[in-house]
Amino acid sequence: MTEKKRKIHVIGINSYKFEDLPPKLQNLFLETVYIAVPNSYFEKIKSWSQNNLEKKKSFFASKSNNEMINWLKSQKSDVILISRGDPLWFGIGRILLENFSKDELSFYPSNTCIQIAFSKLKIPWQDTVNVSIHGRDSIKLVEALKAKPSNLAIITDSNNKSLEIIKKHLLELNLIDFYNFWLCEEIGFDNENIRKLNLNESLPSEISSLNIVVLTKAKKNFPNNNIPLFGINDSIFKTFDDRPNLLTKREIRVQILADLELPKNGVIWDIGAGCGSIGLEALKLRPNLDLFCIDKRIGSKALILENSKRLGVKPKFIFEEDINYTLNMNNLSSLVKPNRLIIGGCDKKTKLQIINKLAQDMDIGGIIVIPIIDIQSIKELKEKLEDKNFKTNLNLIQTYKRLSIADGMRLEPNNPVFLLKGKK
Repeated sequence: MTEKKRKIHVIGINSYKFEDLPPKLQNLFLETVYIAVPNSYFEKIKSWSQNNLEKKKSFFASKSNNEMINWLKSQKSDVILISRGDPLWFGIGRILLENFSKDELSFYPSNTCIQIAFSKLKIPWQDTVNVSIHGRDSIKLVEALKAKPSNLAIITDSNNKSLEIIKKHLLELNLIDFYNFWLCEEIGFDNENIRKLNLNESLPSEISSLNIVVLTKAKKNFPNNNIPLFGINDSIFKTFDDRPNLLTKREIRVQILADLELPKNGVIWDIGAGCGSIGLEALKLRPNLDLFCIDKRIGSKALILENSKRLGVKPKFIFEEDINYTLNMNNLSSLVKPNRLIIGGCDKKTKLQIINKLAQDMDIGGIIVIPIIDIQSIKELKEKLEDKNFKTNLNLIQTYKRLSIADGMRLEPNNPVFLLKGKK
């Protein structure tokens, strides 16, 4: 790439008013003849030159394509390229860096539309996840939604029905009530409009092509009279903000609960309970069961208690401790032995130790269910159960969710889980 003395000045704007530019950039505009401007606001920027400027301007209508790159390459003197916000944030900057040397380029970022939107919404945005579906597919958006961040900012594309795609993904991932949906149009400009949409209603018909979407986590009550008896939606359960996937997904949870063959009365231990989803749903199905939840993560007890309130159930005990500590207590025998046992959230060695300590005292008809993602551990765990006089059964659960794309739909796989069941 041949070095050139001329400069390409890439100026980000968030206003169509010349006087809103810093004085340094106003002077740069006054001194520069050749100026590239995106089509969508070409006439507004061109009007800046109508105020008796000494130097006549030569404007180029930019489409951010090869024609624009070729025009920039053909210029022998300094040029200005007008952009929105920060050119190096989901903007033209990346394309320019692929076609010109860094020495040729100077960037002058303005506030991004996201910065301005959050300032208008009066919401801190340091932890916000930013995704663009402008000229891109929505794979990154789906990945971001699955992680359930507190705030998600989405750069849209007026040409690909972005709002419909976002709404469909929220529906398909059961997150339609999880977020507030803010439509931010013409942020920073005279026709700025920010509105909160109700996604249970139709999307508005009149929307500016210059728009972004901000999703903020909704604060809501969970009246337990509206929660189904079986197959509870994942979004009902509160989980750790930094570990949103610490939850047994609904499709796997339903199968585990079926495999447990829950009795009307008895004791169920949920080891590696996480947010308590399996044990608490079992308790909703069989309110007379005594539930023991055990999880070593700090904060797990408060999490399980919150989810207990949401489901309207009450565990017998919640232990926020390592199961190895529980198993090695001198008074382990004082704890009521389980009729049903779920072993999750620990390594193979610990699972084997749990079986050794608890399985031998379980009565005839007792059931152990072990969700497994590590295929290497299945053989040893299966043999250990059989050594303790359990008949075993192994199932692989692999489910897919429909996800919308611009031209139709695709199937998004959930992580496969092996369910090892032992019945005494």
